[in-house]
Amino acid sequence: MTRGGHQKTREGPERRCIVTGASQPAAGLVRFVVGPEGLVVPDVAGRLPGRGIWVAAERAALDRAVAKKLFARAARAPVTLPEGLVALVEAQLAQRLVELVSLARKGGAAVCGYEKTRDALIKGLAGRPAAVLLQASDGSLRERARLRPPEGSDAPVTVLSAAELGMAFGRERVIHAALAAGGLATRVVEEAARLAGVRPQADTGGRFGADGAGKDTKDA
Repeated sequence: MTRGGHQKTREGPERRCIVTGASQPAAGLVRFVVGPEGLVVPDVAGRLPGRGIWVAAERAALDRAVAKKLFARAARAPVTLPEGLVALVEAQLAQRLVELVSLARKGGAAVCGYEKTRDALIKGLAGRPAAVLLQASDGSLRERARLRPPEGSDAPVTVLSAAELGMAFGRERVIHAALAAGGLATRVVEEAARLAGVRPQADTGGRFGADGAGKDTKDA
């Protein structure tokens, strides 16, 4: 299972982390490539040309790779790191997750707002059962406790803020959202796990989030 126990990640090719030396499915690591001028570039989508350098999707591993100059060792050549590399990785992972949720919304496989999310968790959506409950990390614990994750999930995904979830749905802020079962839901869970490993989180008894306040700006 992924962090939080939502779903088992897809099986895939394994890659070796340059920090820990351990091999694991690529879905749990972050890929980097070295550009023509020796600049290390995060490749969170895994699509850039070039030999990949892989680091576990954990903030401590990324920090160590930077501090110990492990990218140069892996590349076997001098390299240049962009300023704030770890923060850049976090931002790109968050953006990728928002884009995946947005893609699910455009395909009719995601809804937001308390009422629609509650209905989706009970009745399903797009002809499929709901597989993932998304809740804003800065939504209040009381507000988030109003909904329970779908059967088979032990906790909601709470790695995005209300503003970030809102971006996925074209709204100012969103506290609750649900995704239908399917390939996109699996990818969302995988990307949420990677972001959770890199993004500093507070332990609130839910999944990855920090306490806050507020409700959805609209029930949509």
